[in-house]
Amino acid sequence: MKEQVVKLKKYYTAESVTEGHPDKLCDIIADSMLDDCLAHDPASHVACEVLATRGHITVAGETSSRHIPRVPGIVERVLRDVGYQTRGRTLDVLLHRQSPDIAAGVNNPLEERNGQGTGRQIGAGDQGVMVGYACDETPERMPLAVMLAHRITHGLAMARKTGQITELLPDGKAQITVEYEDGRPVRLDTVIVSAQHHEDAEIERLAQAIRAGVLTSALRALPPDEDTRILINPSGRFVLGGPDADTGLTGRKLMVDSYGPFAPHGGGAFSGKDATKVDRSGAYMARYIARNIVAARLASRCQVTLAYAIGVVQPVMVEVDTFGTGTLCADDCLAIAVRHVFDLTPLSIIRTLQLTRPIFAKTACYGHFGRADFPWEREDRIKALQDAVL
Repeated sequence: MKEQVVKLKKYYTAESVTEGHPDKLCDIIADSMLDDCLAHDPASHVACEVLATRGHITVAGETSSRHIPRVPGIVERVLRDVGYQTRGRTLDVLLHRQSPDIAAGVNNPLEERNGQGTGRQIGAGDQGVMVGYACDETPERMPLAVMLAHRITHGLAMARKTGQITELLPDGKAQITVEYEDGRPVRLDTVIVSAQHHEDAEIERLAQAIRAGVLTSALRALPPDEDTRILINPSGRFVLGGPDADTGLTGRKLMVDSYGPFAPHGGGAFSGKDATKVDRSGAYMARYIARNIVAARLASRCQVTLAYAIGVVQPVMVEVDTFGTGTLCADDCLAIAVRHVFDLTPLSIIRTLQLTRPIFAKTACYGHFGRADFPWEREDRIKALQDAVL
């Protein structure tokens, strides 16, 4: 009698939103503010928060820069690029300079004050925990469910902007559930798409257009089968959207920005923050490390966790978890190798990942990870990691 093999099934759900989603609109405005400052002064320190609601946008936070951003022009440009009207909105600007206490911790870190520094370092701009993740499910070293969700929302935006689907408006969401067997994606279980549309749109015709013009291409890596549930605008109507329907706020789509349900989030949002804020730069560095570990075939899944103290140069924790998929050495050995191969001080992270350039508005939508044009997605430390563990 043959022994029956039982495969472990599990379901993971990931989501994404379009650039017209109210929270994403706020993220784009915040990162556009950051880019404007960095374009004129690469040493700018920025922590910008945005709130958008019906007829009203508030831009608040701290900027320390030789450049004074022209906030109304930036907000108008983002609204226009995303697809919203620029008229009829009140704008409040509540910006001030960075706290001198925070600035002192960044510019004069603890190691310098204790006589242990080199005179050429900066301290972390905040305390916190940052998580990076990578896996071998996709060429992007990202979970397949996350990539599929982003491809749908990006496809919705492109179909609207190119006029392929004329009924679409800027707001939209996608949610994907993928069935996994023994840790590998095997089938597409559920697809949910909510797309804002013109009032006179025929709902059935719009659904057919989204299926043919967006889903067919976006789901090519894992096509639907006869049992896949596809729900398009399940509420039946989605005319009023964006900040006129729902208040938006920066930093409220943390899991959309990162890895969905596949990895924990350290807690700090990314958008609107310059790279001295390790919430952002540390998370990018953790992803860079994790991706190179997977690319080096030292693991098929890898989570890297970093922790920093405000005003301190070196991280207070470096941890690697390969979920039992490590090949050449244990996780604690990999953590030692990471410290050997990568300089994890804030200034080195900024230099390694070129984080003083105005590249951040592009990160604000469709995920901060898994996109080849970002420097933290490079796979250029493979040999150094392999040499460090052999």
